[in-house]
Amino acid sequence: MSSRILWIKNASQLATLASGVKGPRSKSDMSELGLIENGSLLIKGNKILAAASAGEIEKKYAAILKDAEIIDASGRLVTPGLIDPHTHAAYGGGREQEFEMRLEGASYMDIMNSGGGIHATARMTREASEEELLEQTAVRLDSFLAHGVTTVEGKSGYGMELETELKQLRTMKKLNEQHHVDIVPTFMGAHAVPPEYKGREDEFVDYIIEVMLPEVSAEKLAEFNDVFCEVGVYTPEQAERILEAGKKFGLLPKIHADEIESYGGAELAAKVGAVSAEHLLKASEAGIEAMAKAGTIACLLPATALYLREEAAKGRKMIDRGVPVAISTDCNPGSSPTTSMPLVMNLACILMRMTPAEALTAATYNAACAIRREDRIGSLEEGKQADIVLWNVKDYRELQYLFGVNHVHSVWKKGIKVVG
Repeated sequence: MSSRILWIKNASQLATLASGVKGPRSKSDMSELGLIENGSLLIKGNKILAAASAGEIEKKYAAILKDAEIIDASGRLVTPGLIDPHTHAAYGGGREQEFEMRLEGASYMDIMNSGGGIHATARMTREASEEELLEQTAVRLDSFLAHGVTTVEGKSGYGMELETELKQLRTMKKLNEQHHVDIVPTFMGAHAVPPEYKGREDEFVDYIIEVMLPEVSAEKLAEFNDVFCEVGVYTPEQAERILEAGKKFGLLPKIHADEIESYGGAELAAKVGAVSAEHLLKASEAGIEAMAKAGTIACLLPATALYLREEAAKGRKMIDRGVPVAISTDCNPGSSPTTSMPLVMNLACILMRMTPAEALTAATYNAACAIRREDRIGSLEEGKQADIVLWNVKDYRELQYLFGVNHVHSVWKKGIKVVG
């Protein structure tokens, strides 16, 4: 590790997100931000050395502070880098015309069933070269970083045939090596049923299991396996087959569940031991209870609900019932073309009645848990990766209160300033 020392001092608030609770947080634990007033953060190389008051750091680390680069954070908030645990950021083209179609009355499923939606992006992603896909996705990652996001999960799913799925995953692998933003890859060959398999859905499930999963596993291109369990897409039985097959290849299950209709997706997430269930706008009472018992993380996407003019998921109820909640942009070309996690934190408060503290936990520590990275990111603690955001606000509640504004002052990734 590099011996370079960075001392961020005098923060009006240092939100460490350290609480002593292991694993994803729920109920009152989501409000514990580990706040330190007039806090300081000491970084050595790419790791956090200490998070404490200035006095404590001066007393314990006096011998090395004389060589430190000092950042005066007076009047500003310091938090961990934001984490987006659900994105479809690697895609070709755009779908701005569908925005207009929805305003004229077409539903999400109407557009998809007529060859638009996911199918339209699949066509454009198939046509894009790997270089074009790399360039377009890098632009989105730049925007994430500018909004304080230092790690994202990225799904495939805009190919629904082997070569394009591999192209998406290889693009994410290259960007993970080249870009400041870390990308955690998820295979989602079961994002929709390709038109050529209409009426032969079980044959496509077989293709995913027998052809796609072995290839993705052989190249070690993904850590998670996701499926869109929804009426008109994949049944709970088909989704379970795909997720259980993925486990045999070492891919942890995630599931797009109960977005359009209540379809047993939340219950299935608990049954298969999914790390997280996504969307959940229409999750049933039984599904919420099952997720709470299983410890399945609810990854909620309020910007998608807003964009589709749907009622948001019941975030308040889920937290109160003991479901750990993370939040995400759902960055994608059709239903949430945004890279702003600060906006999503605001929407979590307004649309899902989460508190500002809960929203920040959901965008940092619980988001890290949703991609199995809580041992290295998501909180500012000794030994963790130095992914840090300095904000142009003095109090964490201002991040959600002053909405529609990018308050980022500076961002450090692994101890290196990358924004500001």
